[in-house]
Amino acid sequence: MLKDITIGQHYPTGSLIHRLDPRTKIIGTFVFMAGLFMIRDFKAYLVVMALLLMVITGSKVPLRYVLKGLRPLMVLIMVTFFINLFMTRGTVFFQLGPVNMTWEGLRQGVFMALRLIFLIMGTSMLTLTTSPITLTDGIEHLLNPLKRVGVPAHELAMMMTIALRFIPTLLEETDKIMKAQMARGADFESGNLIHRAQSLVPLLVPLFISSFRRADDLAMAMEARCYRGGENRTRMKALKWQQADAAGLVLMSAFMGIMLWLRWY
Repeated sequence: MLKDITIGQHYPTGSLIHRLDPRTKIIGTFVFMAGLFMIRDFKAYLVVMALLLMVITGSKVPLRYVLKGLRPLMVLIMVTFFINLFMTRGTVFFQLGPVNMTWEGLRQGVFMALRLIFLIMGTSMLTLTTSPITLTDGIEHLLNPLKRVGVPAHELAMMMTIALRFIPTLLEETDKIMKAQMARGADFESGNLIHRAQSLVPLLVPLFISSFRRADDLAMAMEARCYRGGENRTRMKALKWQQADAAGLVLMSAFMGIMLWLRWY
């Protein structure tokens, strides 16, 4: 299960999507999220699906790898589906005691589940196609205008990128601790859901210790390299807008225009 989490991981393929400016991909991700939350019927999901397939194909990231990231969140998706199925009032098609299933609830449950699935797939493409260093530079450039009001743009960008980068690292560390404890007789797979959750409690102490140790090693490494924040910092590769970035922004503008048209007309 832990190996299925793709959030924060980078999948290098050298594709056109990977070579895009990180600012283009960050802006495109936010536009995608905004358009996704404007959808009111299932027809608009066809546009979202077409855009996602276009991006995944252009990135050369295997579709199976992208879909693998949905497995750890499948419980959340199913909970969302059943909450809408049981809590939405309307025409009842199945009744078992106080529990009612309505056609309106079924429609709303499928609708919300699809929204979560597309949201996860779309946002994961940002980290899959962008390295942590370029992602930091892109976030910092977009936050630079906020420096005038005292917002530490570089520090915020660095913290967000380190947090994303440490997700797969901590998952790998968790997997190692679980295997070490299973070799000593620990059981994480038998029993009901509550019992499995209780069996994970012994993982927390060694995981916290390992996390603080890694954070301390990272801080020492940054100090050893004379890291002093973003002031007067130079970069080996400067960010430059290219024609492909302009085409990407035009594509996302067209996507937002279609979403607005489908919502209001």
